[in-house]
Amino acid sequence: MALADKIDQLPRRPGVYLFKGANGEVVYVGKARVLRDRVRSYFQASRPAEFHKDRMIDDVADLELVVTDTEMEALALENNLIKRHKPLYNVRLRDDKNHPYLKLTLKEEYPRLYVVRRPAEDGNAYGGPYIPASLGRKTAGLVRKLFGIRSCKETLNGRRPRPCLQYQIKRCLAPCVADVCSLERYQSSCEDARLFLEGRTEEVLRRLRAGMESVATEERFEEAASLRDQIRALERLETPQKITTTDIEERDLFAAHVEGERAAVQAFSVRDGKVVAREGFLLDRLTEPEAVLSSTLQQFYAAGRYVPREVLVPADVPDRELLESWLSERRGTRVRIRMPQRGEKLRLLDLVVRNARLAFELEWKHPRQQSQEILRALRDLLDLEVEPHRIECFDISNIQGSDVVASMVVFEDGLSKKSDYRKFRVRGGTGVPDDFASMREVVGRRYRRLLEEGKELPDLVMIDGGKGQLGAAVEALEELGLGEQPVASLAKREELLFVRGRPTPIALPRSSPVLQLVQRVRDEAHRFAVGFHRQTRSKRTLHSELDEIPGIGPAKRRKLLSAFGSLRGVRGASEAELATVVGPTMAARVRAYFDGRGRGRR
Repeated sequence: MALADKIDQLPRRPGVYLFKGANGEVVYVGKARVLRDRVRSYFQASRPAEFHKDRMIDDVADLELVVTDTEMEALALENNLIKRHKPLYNVRLRDDKNHPYLKLTLKEEYPRLYVVRRPAEDGNAYGGPYIPASLGRKTAGLVRKLFGIRSCKETLNGRRPRPCLQYQIKRCLAPCVADVCSLERYQSSCEDARLFLEGRTEEVLRRLRAGMESVATEERFEEAASLRDQIRALERLETPQKITTTDIEERDLFAAHVEGERAAVQAFSVRDGKVVAREGFLLDRLTEPEAVLSSTLQQFYAAGRYVPREVLVPADVPDRELLESWLSERRGTRVRIRMPQRGEKLRLLDLVVRNARLAFELEWKHPRQQSQEILRALRDLLDLEVEPHRIECFDISNIQGSDVVASMVVFEDGLSKKSDYRKFRVRGGTGVPDDFASMREVVGRRYRRLLEEGKELPDLVMIDGGKGQLGAAVEALEELGLGEQPVASLAKREELLFVRGRPTPIALPRSSPVLQLVQRVRDEAHRFAVGFHRQTRSKRTLHSELDEIPGIGPAKRRKLLSAFGSLRGVRGASEAELATVVGPTMAARVRAYFDGRGRGRR
């Protein structure tokens, strides 16, 4: 059935709709209270022009529906389909930093605690993110010390003959030995650890005090003493907090800064009146900027995070009542989404808003991101298939055909990657300067080796030079069967950009960021080539002056240069001075050599 026919026959039911591209890939997933009204709104001629939404509709070639009984079912199904298909135009939370989390494996009979990089919706408990990363490791050690959570990977059944060293140093309750720690006690301690990771320390203390009184009544005094020590350690624990509130409620606060099709979202978690965690997310290719916070809330809590009693946002969100019902169902008690107007809550929310704005500035307007924009512009200018994320640039350096060398520098995402730089000694030198032949040789050697090793080719090859050097590089690539490899050159002085296959060069204004990028690449290749040429020429000079003396090898040459500082110092030293370094016989030879060359010059 054609797309237009499907749109005409849409049902008046709640459900989920999937927009598909020309190749059948899912490009957008959405939910609707009434599918007919929602889907048709995208295709109405009277709809106001919106660039980002129009771009998505241009990509839609097909439509698929899933009808549900309730809007709540549609919301849950939408989350699952977004995670499964990862559509291009849906909001997908991307961490602004890859900070570590602590994972407590509550799904296991004997839970473990370890560090992970990303939380998942798997029924386990997560704490974090921890900034800096070292704080995550320190917190893991603290949790093991306070609650005795195991870190080993053993399969436990409580029948181990004796505990391991971790029990001896008081970092594990030893649930591996049932006589030392019962499964019930260990699982209770894991529940306390979960509350601690969620920042609910007061609740942990209440549980521990009640447990201590209970086991003391039963005259289990060793266990009571252990609980007492945990309580004291938690009471002494002072987590530095720069931000606090005057109440003791638990809540999460969200704010987003949106510009165009991009956004930065910040989420702060408040537990017992303290901000205990901050998470940041980056969003791109937004089609409905007004729904950023609504989509963020869905994905944030669908990932298995703890749901507090209250969520604060700076403005009303679409489907607020539906989201409240969904969150309440996940928590098990009532959850409210509020927009504070005054007081401490508004003050803290303003802080989250400022953090979102700052995160946007740092991420999307950072030089790294600007480099991506420049690379896109360079792609369009040179008519490349992909953005030139990896650029390799070559330059030749020589003096009147002697000591001919070449350099290759590498830039990835607009930044130099010095670990991939390469130096070349040109083998085909004849003593007559021929930069074209040298360029042909070096480019051919480089990419013949890449082909033999099965490595990937760069997105763009740059040449320091004009049309002649470009032609030499093209010849070398064509001999290797790389006739489609993108190549360009930048001539000095005129700063004209010559491109393979174009009869006329491209002249860019001096202020162009694209020109400034290719200039930076070209200048770095020139600097690296000149430095290598100087090094090569210096080694040749040393060889011709010292290594031609019979009996002078690398070791004696190093001794002489170290003693007299330079070749000039060796040449000016007396025979007696030389003898203190290399002995009288060799000193006489060195002196005779330099005296003879001096007479030769005269």
